[in-house]
Amino acid sequence: MLRTIALGTSVLVQGIYVKTLPDGRMTVRVDGAQYSGMPVTQAA
Repeated sequence: MLRTIALGTSVLVQGIYVKTLPDGRMTVRVDGAQYSGMPVTQAA
């Protein structure tokens, strides 16, 4: 499942969901690299 996370205030990363960390951050995989950041909520 594709998920979008925020790395800082202006960088967004979209990738394959890997896991949710205990502090609320989410990890996604993009081309073999893993990135962790805050999940982006869907707008109405």
